[in-house]
Amino acid sequence: MDLGLRGKKAIVTGATRGIGRAIVELLASEGVDIGFCARSEDEVAETQKALAAKGVNVVGGAVNVRDGDAYKAWLESTATALDGCDIFVAGVSAGGGMDSEKNWWKNFEVDVMHTVRGCETLMEQLKKSGQGSIVIISSTNAIETFAAPMAYNAMKAALITYSKQLSQFVGKQNVRVNSVCPGPIYFEGGAWEMIKGTNQKFFDSTMRAIPSGRMGTPEEVARIVAFIASPAASLITGSNIVADNGFTKGVRF
Repeated sequence: MDLGLRGKKAIVTGATRGIGRAIVELLASEGVDIGFCARSEDEVAETQKALAAKGVNVVGGAVNVRDGDAYKAWLESTATALDGCDIFVAGVSAGGGMDSEKNWWKNFEVDVMHTVRGCETLMEQLKKSGQGSIVIISSTNAIETFAAPMAYNAMKAALITYSKQLSQFVGKQNVRVNSVCPGPIYFEGGAWEMIKGTNQKFFDSTMRAIPSGRMGTPEEVARIVAFIASPAASLITGSNIVADNGFTKGVRF
């Protein structure tokens, strides 16, 4: 099936590792010009080289999304360099943690406000596209009780509500907005590799909760994001896609 992505322009945040990296790799393979950011200049340079080898236009930047002014300036300059923006994927996250109140501020500024600022800054470009699409990366931590009460879970839940309401607000301008909730995703250098090495009991109990006995991969999530972002998913907006290999147990109608 042709997803209709070739020639589109996508801006993806947090795209040098894990799910974000898999997303930009797949989009570039589909012929999408890519703008992306991450914190590490070295990782940005390596990722830009790998994506450019696929024959698409690539604009990478080392950006701290907590710096609102710098982040918005980067988004604007990147959209200009790409000559537009059809797809925005908000993937940056501060991750989990509950050691202090700082976690709440960090998750709010990174997970929530980077998403809001990205949507607001790029909205005019997305409207001009005629097929604008926003995909917000949330988490199954947002939809069921998981581990312990922490900022990450609460802020990821806020993003689902924001996504749904934004989809209604911009739908008349032909901009679709959806969220994706990955379940446990394992990759080298990722959170679950760290948990496996530091809390084997918790890791094993999580594995037992997955019917197939395996965690997902970044590439599997990327395929879902690519479809949802594409014109092939033109009827899907305001939805929250759970991609967890059966990890969550709630029944949702």
